[in-house]
Amino acid sequence: GSSCVCQPGYRMVSSNGGSSIICQKCPENVSGVTQDGWNCITCPKGLTSEGKCKCLNNEILVERSIDGILLSEALCIRCNGSEQSFSASDASGNRCVRCEQTFINVSKSCDCSSPNILVMHNFPFFPTPKGVATVRFGQLGITLTSAWFLKNLQSSASACWLYSNLTACQALGNMCVMNMNSLSSSSTDACGLFQYIYVNTARLGIVHSIAFWRHNLPWLYYGDQPGLASQVLEANHFPTMFTFKGTEKDVKLQFIAASFDAAGNFLKWQNLEGGILQLCPDTQTKLNAAYAFGTTYQQSCKISVSKILLDFTEPIFYDLFLEYKGDNGQQYLWDVPVLNLNLQYSEMFVNQGSNMNNWLLTRRFLLVDALSGKENDLGKLPRVIRIASKITISIRLVSHTQKGTIYPPLLTIAYTDVLLQNPESQSVMVSFSVNYEMNQSEAQIQTDITLGVLGGLAVLWSLLKTAGWKRRTGSSIIDLQTILKFLVFYAGDLANVFFVITAGTGIYWLFFFKAQQFVSVLLPLPSQEANFVTYIACAFSLKALQFLQLLVSQLTIDIFFIDWERPKGKVLKAVEGEGVIKSGAAPVSIWRTYFIANEWNEIQTVRKINPLFQVLAVLFFLEVVGFSNLALMDSSSSLTRSSESYIAPWSRILRFGVSAALWLAIAFLQVIFFSVFYERFVEDKISQFVDLCCMSNISVFLLSHSCFGYYIHGRSVHGHADTNMEEMNMNLKREAENLCSQRGLLPNTDGQTFQISISRKMRLHYDRIHETLTRKRGPARLLDSSANTFEQSTRAYNTMNKFLSSFIDHVHKEMDYIVKDKLLLERILSMEFMEPIEKSIFYNDEGHSFSDVLYYGNETTLLIFDILFFSIVDLASQSFVLAAILTYLQQEIFRFIRNTLGQKNLASKTLVDERFLI
Repeated sequence: GSSCVCQPGYRMVSSNGGSSIICQKCPENVSGVTQDGWNCITCPKGLTSEGKCKCLNNEILVERSIDGILLSEALCIRCNGSEQSFSASDASGNRCVRCEQTFINVSKSCDCSSPNILVMHNFPFFPTPKGVATVRFGQLGITLTSAWFLKNLQSSASACWLYSNLTACQALGNMCVMNMNSLSSSSTDACGLFQYIYVNTARLGIVHSIAFWRHNLPWLYYGDQPGLASQVLEANHFPTMFTFKGTEKDVKLQFIAASFDAAGNFLKWQNLEGGILQLCPDTQTKLNAAYAFGTTYQQSCKISVSKILLDFTEPIFYDLFLEYKGDNGQQYLWDVPVLNLNLQYSEMFVNQGSNMNNWLLTRRFLLVDALSGKENDLGKLPRVIRIASKITISIRLVSHTQKGTIYPPLLTIAYTDVLLQNPESQSVMVSFSVNYEMNQSEAQIQTDITLGVLGGLAVLWSLLKTAGWKRRTGSSIIDLQTILKFLVFYAGDLANVFFVITAGTGIYWLFFFKAQQFVSVLLPLPSQEANFVTYIACAFSLKALQFLQLLVSQLTIDIFFIDWERPKGKVLKAVEGEGVIKSGAAPVSIWRTYFIANEWNEIQTVRKINPLFQVLAVLFFLEVVGFSNLALMDSSSSLTRSSESYIAPWSRILRFGVSAALWLAIAFLQVIFFSVFYERFVEDKISQFVDLCCMSNISVFLLSHSCFGYYIHGRSVHGHADTNMEEMNMNLKREAENLCSQRGLLPNTDGQTFQISISRKMRLHYDRIHETLTRKRGPARLLDSSANTFEQSTRAYNTMNKFLSSFIDHVHKEMDYIVKDKLLLERILSMEFMEPIEKSIFYNDEGHSFSDVLYYGNETTLLIFDILFFSIVDLASQSFVLAAILTYLQQEIFRFIRNTLGQKNLASKTLVDERFLI
């Protein structure tokens, strides 16, 4: 299915490699086609189904003369089997070769007409044990007598034992392979006979100094009992180095297979490229990608049993080798062991466990066995067929290597037994994969150590946070609330630990795996990524808990706008119910307060980055630029992939590493842009809000804790802010020309923002007034009429405004305050060492830390939560697009919740009618 061929009776006129050819029909009198397909020729002895010439047994086909000129008529030349040459045609019928020594020793010819050869299948005397011609299909629980075994087992064993006949020994070995190389001390099946001959032919010596390979016998086992697997797989290194960016020989696995037919004839040497072991059809490029070093390969499909029977009429047996070049430039072969999961040793499936010391490795294997399952007639369909349903080549990197040294590869095969009923409707799932792995125990130990150290530091940091929180709440008792608060702090800090570890791990693998030339690290297998995914899930769960706690704390803050404006002059107004007119202080406009409340409401969800741009930019780089291709489990660091090339499976570690790196990089660039350029030259909403408070003559009093909060000093240096445009412009001009005092709380200072630590007495006084402010939320039956309630609220508002303004003006000596700078350690630990017992403490705060009660001051928490949410969705769906969409939706949902509930809290705490918050 990977190239075009001409139909029978047509010759090829032109070809550009198989993807496009031109064919021409041969004349009627010259109807045959040469073996290469390029010419027409007369065939004296008929045509094959492919339209090519055929010859009789022991004849070879000759189409050209010695100098290559095409003959007008093909010749069928019989090989001379007499004593002069002892030749016979090879298995392919292409040339005459010397026949087996067995024929020569017995009959002095290559002719199979001698009586003692004819009765080979019914040898009267067998020096070997009586063979059992049965095949066991363990998955189905069926043991049947095989017609092929019945015909060939005993004769092959005898010829192998008596005459060391190479073909007979190979045929016996193949029958053992069809029995899944299973060994039992009490059985004399094919494998039992092979082992009997192997043990009793030690005198013949070994091949290529390999102790398991006996002369004249096929190499089937690595030892006769389990326990040698670790020695075979780990004792020696494969003697070559692999790279990701080297020559063709350095980046390709050169697998070579020696193939045999069921009768023991050697067929040919063949490279595995072209899909030799891959039962699933695909393009040549994608099939060959399996052997690119470093590319994790996975292929699976469902194949009809009828197609398997059509394609594999005869089983082909393979001995697999890996080719390499020695120091002298000579080509060498390294044997590739096979782990047959269906092998039974003493009735036990020893190869199905994970303990390497229990494995029994073998050498020869086959893909489809539709021969041994034939019971009576070899010409009929088999009762059972056996299919290699799962083939895996495992490449293991030597630990601490810097030059791409690997251990010998391991071929793992699992077979599926299929009981034939209706081949047309029956199908079987098959897969082929190539995995790359290295010992990850050291990396796991380092990760565990890092997690333990950082987790311990997180405990200490959470304890400090809890101590600071206790100081700010004005409580010294360790109660249940304190323990819960510590757990919430620890959840957030532990989430940061997990995020640092996972992000660091992902980015480490991304850079070190993709950027290496000489291979020193390989990606963890999907099964080894379980801990990594668990860490991400833990990080997300804990960060979500911290985020929800952050929302709750921001939605329950106490806030009040202190209006410094004083009445200008007096006005006449009627006294309700008395019918008289009295003079009174001119009312102060509430619109400035409403204006400041609206501005505060707008900056509640302002962030240091643009969330929509962040999501779109990440998605753009992943899907459009092609950074997502860096998450593929292959050696390529290219951002583009051809549609015709093989696409390797995703690595969850690399997907997280790529996405986290992009999120962090783009967020960092956004923060730099907004802080350095945008907020300096275009708009800084936080600083503008402070300026606006000063121009509006309104201060903001915030309490995020019982005894801790923030103060924005907005008292106008001009005395009044409720004025006309001309006077406002004049005031701004005077301030620009330094013709008025500075804006700071203290004389001759500019400090307008403070962290405040208030005394317990101050807090109790605040709560008494605040209780009156919020009393209207009580049950309706306990309240007065709405008019009285409104009057009470108004009086409470005025009382609170008067109290806080007098507090700022140092009127209450019993509740006074001092202004000071925070110590460096206090800033680092974000806590206060001094407890405000008699006087409250105002700490100068040039960093506008009141943004901690807004989204703006918690960008790190929000960003990590977004990254983890994006990653969790992506790991679950393997879709960056879906992850981006859902991440943006959750941002908008939580922003809506924060805005809506924050607006309600603002209206409740400041008595600003919610209808004016737009």
